[in-house]
Amino acid sequence: MAKNSLLKITQIFFYIFLGISLIYGCASIGPGPQGGPKDKTPPKVLSMLPKNLTRNFSTKKIVIQFDEYFKLVDQYKQFSISPDVEVLPTLKVKDKSLEITFKDSLEKNTTYTLNFGKAIADVNEGNVLKNFSYVFSTGPSLDSLSISGNIKESLTGKPLIEGVAFVFPLSRDTLFGKKKASIYTLTDSSGNYKINNLRADTYKIYALKEQSSDKIYQQVSDEIGFIKEPIVLKKDTQNVNMAVFKEDAIVFRINDRRLNPDGSITMNFNQKLKKPEIIVLEPKNLDISKKVKFNKTGDSVKVWLADLSFDSTKISITDAGKLLQTANFNRGKKDTYKRTVVATDNIEANLINPNKPFTLTFGIPITAVDPSKITLMEDSVVKTNFTVVQDSSDFLAYHLIYPWRANNIYEIKFKEGSFTALFDTKNKEFTKKFQLAKKDDYGTLQVKIVVPEPNKQFLLEVTNESKAIVNSLVVSSDTTVKFANYRAGKYFIRIIYDTNKNGVWDTGNVKLGLQPETIYNEPKELSIRANWDRNETITLPKEK
Repeated sequence: MAKNSLLKITQIFFYIFLGISLIYGCASIGPGPQGGPKDKTPPKVLSMLPKNLTRNFSTKKIVIQFDEYFKLVDQYKQFSISPDVEVLPTLKVKDKSLEITFKDSLEKNTTYTLNFGKAIADVNEGNVLKNFSYVFSTGPSLDSLSISGNIKESLTGKPLIEGVAFVFPLSRDTLFGKKKASIYTLTDSSGNYKINNLRADTYKIYALKEQSSDKIYQQVSDEIGFIKEPIVLKKDTQNVNMAVFKEDAIVFRINDRRLNPDGSITMNFNQKLKKPEIIVLEPKNLDISKKVKFNKTGDSVKVWLADLSFDSTKISITDAGKLLQTANFNRGKKDTYKRTVVATDNIEANLINPNKPFTLTFGIPITAVDPSKITLMEDSVVKTNFTVVQDSSDFLAYHLIYPWRANNIYEIKFKEGSFTALFDTKNKEFTKKFQLAKKDDYGTLQVKIVVPEPNKQFLLEVTNESKAIVNSLVVSSDTTVKFANYRAGKYFIRIIYDTNKNGVWDTGNVKLGLQPETIYNEPKELSIRANWDRNETITLPKEK
């Protein structure tokens, strides 16, 4: 009897437990929480003890309370204290608070600024509290002067976003490029900046577009801007505007050199060469047959040698006749190379420009063309009255010349062996299809340029939406320029104040105190419509 009662009680408890499990199990069926909009708000300061801008500061610890959990990011790069102290204060995250403890004694009657840069971010989304600073004075007064302005990028004229504006007292300017800037701020989305809580002093000011976030100018990777004359700060100073630029390297260096899988040689330089030349020093007999292709800016080159039986080769790089460096390349006796003959074309949206020839550009020098292996069809009818010619300035480019007609459909079949490259490498069969674009699809832009001063030289450049230069010319007086047969689209004009009249834009040099040549970016978008002539006037401002 007792056993039966115990069994019934056990069964009752089992069914109760099962029922509860089913209820809670059913309640959990279906999708979980979907979540709201992504959090984009950085941590907010709730309180500071002592308060920000405290005078007669005497404590050893500062506690800053935030509204959410946060983390410190790159604190050794981002955090700074000005003036410098021998031992940096320690930063400790404790729940939602930041504890700052001073290990070193502080100077009397001195204003200190703790700059956190982008060191504080929330835990979940990484939203950064930018330009946060804490200021206090160990004396009865606070330094309250400021320097403000705007920073742009020299080449584009666009505002520098999250760039670094920083100052060194003139007495410590020798630390530039050697020590992290401790008096700095970040620019906003318009490129504006303001450095606060400065004492009356003489400063050198700089702008920095950096790669490493260490607040130290690295000439190899960073862009720099500066004001040549020191700023004697006696009152708040506005409109201290700067433009950042990439300096040319002082000493020439080959950044990268490669003997490629196809046997060609590639070299990249840290300088843009103006009149570069490559000479094969060893083996000497290879110099006469070499093929050399520099990029447009002169900071990269590709070299093809007609014989790869050497164990090593020695190549020299010169600029305007001056030897810059030599480079050695070694190969193993059993090394083999794989080559392909492929080409890019100038077909856009299945159309070719009626004002330009159909062009193929190869990645390897061509040694022979066999027109008998090229079949041109116009509306499915074979045509033979075409010619293939090498471009006069680019040995990798070939034009197929034919009287193209609008509305007709063209198909060109290039059979295997149509093009033979170095080492008897032949193309595999490929086909190109296109039509001739209508001339009505193109427009004309006529621009009147009004220069600010006579006897000055300017470089006018037309760029497309992707900022590629589509045309350029030299202007030295009031001139009307006609750009004909441009495909409908958006175009932009920038004008370089070519101070030294050398036909190129020259960058600056911070050590020599040289600013880059001024670039005027016409703010107006110059759209060209199909079968339409547009007339514009650009009045250049006088160079400041």
